Amino acid sequence: MCGGMETIMKDHMPPQLDEELRKAGFSGSVAVQARQSIEETEWLLKLADRYDIIKGVVGWVDLQSSNLEEQLKKYSKHPRFVGVRHVVQDEPESDFILGKNFLQGIATLKQFDLAYDILIFPRHLTHAIKFVEKFPEQTFILDHIAKPYIRDKKISPWKEDIEQLAAHPNVYCKVSGMVTETYWNGWKPEDFYPYLDVIFKSFGTNRVMIGSDWPVCKLAGNYSQVLSIVIDYMKDFPEKEKARVLGENAIKAYKLKI
Repeated sequence: MCGGMETIMKDHMPPQLDEELRKAGFSGSVAVQARQSIEETEWLLKLADRYDIIKGVVGWVDLQSSNLEEQLKKYSKHPRFVGVRHVVQDEPESDFILGKNFLQGIATLKQFDLAYDILIFPRHLTHAIKFVEKFPEQTFILDHIAKPYIRDKKISPWKEDIEQLAAHPNVYCKVSGMVTETYWNGWKPEDFYPYLDVIFKSFGTNRVMIGSDWPVCKLAGNYSQVLSIVIDYMKDFPEKEKARVLGENAIKAYKLKI
């Protein structure tokens, strides 16, 4: 973390999330890893044992390890271990996601019925398209709509790449993380609508799920404000479509045991 992030430089635990969930009208959430460590995965699963609001955990395992299968056998025994993520956006190679060992690791997830969260920047999208093409039966969730350049109001080539990625029916998209991709103290909900237009047109309401990116979102807005961007955007959508985006798609993609 760096200067200006004092708002999130403290512990954020399930009791604080529970309060935010209740105010926003939600009953639970999926906890997603931030650190690249087995210790964090085990910590999140222990929290899921204690707090029912954690409906699923997307943890980290070493996808390039020779003993990956043993790691997955261990953690997949936990009913709330629903997926895996690697922070690809922080890797120095833009095509990291296409590395031989990483691809072998992804191929192992299917036998354990686990989703994979794709955390990338727009510059990685062309590689992500090739990546998902290799695994048509693997469930993928694109995190934070791939963090487009909202601050600069830039939409291409992100738009065209998103359209190509969404052409693969096994890819879902999480509408989250948008507020930190623009001016933290000066955004309006309408700033995000051109990007949401692209996402909903490309993925449809069957493959979009709401997300908060809490507590990181607190840098630019509270939990309810962040969720309201999507909720207000969908105000004229049919109720059944709202229900999918606001919960049902996450239950389906992550196979949550609610």
